Order: sequence, then structure tokens, then C-alpha cells
Amino acid sequence: MVKDMKAVLMTDTGSINNLQISNIDEPEITFPTEVKIKIKAASINPIDTKVRRNGSFYQHPLPIILGCDGAGEIVSVGDAVTQYKIGDEVWFCHGGLGQEQGCYAEYTIIDKRWISLKPKNINFVEAAAMPLVLITAWGALFEKGNLQADETVLIHAGAGGVGHIAIQLAKLKGAKVITTVSSEEKACFCRALGADHTIIYTEKDVLEEVTHLTAGKGVDLVIDTVGADVFKQSIACAAYFGRLITLLDPGEINLAEARIKNLLIGFELMLAPLLKQLDSARDNHISILNQCAKWVEQGDLKVKVSETISLEQVPQTHSKIEQGHSTGKIVISM
Repeated sequence: MVKDMKAVLMTDTGSINNLQISNIDEPEITFPTEVKIKIKAASINPIDTKVRRNGSFYQHPLPIILGCDGAGEIVSVGDAVTQYKIGDEVWFCHGGLGQEQGCYAEYTIIDKRWISLKPKNINFVEAAAMPLVLITAWGALFEKGNLQADETVLIHAGAGGVGHIAIQLAKLKGAKVITTVSSEEKACFCRALGADHTIIYTEKDVLEEVTHLTAGKGVDLVIDTVGADVFKQSIACAAYFGRLITLLDPGEINLAEARIKNLLIGFELMLAPLLKQLDSARDNHISILNQCAKWVEQGDLKVKVSETISLEQVPQTHSKIEQGHSTGKIVISM
């Protein structure tokens, strides 16, 4: 007998009104390498709102279920699954882009290769808030940005989902962190995470402050989590032979200054391995989660959950995220 589960369905592209709470059939294991997970929590990321607004990455019929990040308990396993068992608590970044089911639902099916045991000392809500931002921040700082100990990194929007994780990872590496925020409250939050300097961009000129803090040298690495205007400004903040990594499309810009400075410019889109089935890169994502789980359990890495919501509150939460300026993560608790 097929059982029902509650899920948020995206029935069309565009408005938040196209996110509908529905009862649908629970998914079931069809391949021996799969596990079935009772989702306990799922976080809402900006990419979710972009897919809702602009459409799926795939030619896949609607409706679809959004949500890349999740955490939950394994309730059944395929015949070929030996490293996980019923009752194991896991976290993951999987689906939600239009082809495979996302996490705005009570159950999901995932291949054993794409899950990891969640840190033992945090709850499901905290665990669900972390995978996408951990992998993104790690990729931007270390794989693309090649951040080294004793270097200086400028992390834009340090109080945001990626930003507040990036601050902590950079400090674990032994780097000096400068970050931008919009208020004194967020500045205090970032300093508590380890940021060495905070710049309230609504009150001070970012370039002037960075120039002063680095004695005119500029920063070794810039992580842009905001977009085109900040990317352009960041070129001037970078040191000669520095690096500038962006999570977004910088648009059409004049790169003359970047060329003179010999800047290395890179992009970080952690979703690319999911979109293009780049399995070796996804294996690396799991390695990142495994390492970060150790730091979480040691108390060296924390996530800020600013709000916990129900499935019914997902549409209005999409609207809130699109307005920007949030601190930390918003998570659905099942």
C-alpha cells in the first residue's frame, strides 16, 4: 500500500503562489544502492528562489520539489548498502534543481554515495542548514581561492549563509579575515565568529577601510557573495597578484585594473557537479562534509539558524529571502 507524504510542490515558474502544499506518494527505493530518508529538516537557499522564479535547470515536467539541503534519519536501505543502516542520522545536499526530488518533503530517496553521517552534537535543523554553504565556502576559499595561513581575505556579506561559514573556515586555516556587513549587530555577530575586522558598508567606504587595514597593499583574496557591483569594487580591494572569487555572475565589466594587477579571477558554483553529473567532484563534496563534521563535533565550526519554519511557511519565506539582508540560515523543521 502506497503511503502519502506532505511536500511543497512548485507547480509553475514565477510567483511564490506557485508553491503549493500537497499530499503525494512517498518515494520508494528502486535501486540496491539507494537509501530512504525521513527528512527531519531542510534549509532554504537563494538558489531555491531563483529556480522558482526562473525555472528548472532541466526539461522536466512540473510540478517539482525544491530544496537542496537536508538532514534526516534513514528508514530503509537497498540490498547493496552496507555502510549505512536504519536509524543512521545523515546530512546531504542533493536534488531540488528540477530533475531529482528536493528536500521540501517528508521523505526522499538518495544514492548512498551522496550522503554523510551528520555531526553527532547538533540537531537536524542545524545540520540541514550547513551542507550547501559549507561546500560553497570551502570551494571558494580553498579550492579556487587557495587561501593560505597568514594571508588576508575579504569576505563580503559575512553575516549571510555562506559568509558566516567562510569566516570560520578561514580562521581555521589561520588567515586574517576582513568582512563587510550592513549593521553593527551583524558586525558583532561576525566578530564573535572570529572576524578580525568588520566594515559596515552603509557607514564607511569599503575600499578606504581595506586600504587602511592592509597598509595600502590590498587583500590576498576576495570572496564575493553579493554580485556585480561588489565584484567591480572588489578589484580595487585586491592586492597585486591577488585572487578574486565570485559566487555570482559579475556581468559586463572593465577588467583593465584586474589585468594590471595580475589578478586571478575565479567562479564557485557548487551546484555544477549536481547539474552535470560530475561524480568525482561530488565525491569531493562528501569529503568536505566529513571533514567539517569533525570540526563541528570539536566545537570549531557553528551555523547560525536565524529562523525555523514549517512547510506551510515556505512561500512567504521565499519572499523574505529575495529581499536580502538575512543573517545565517532559515530552516524548515518537519
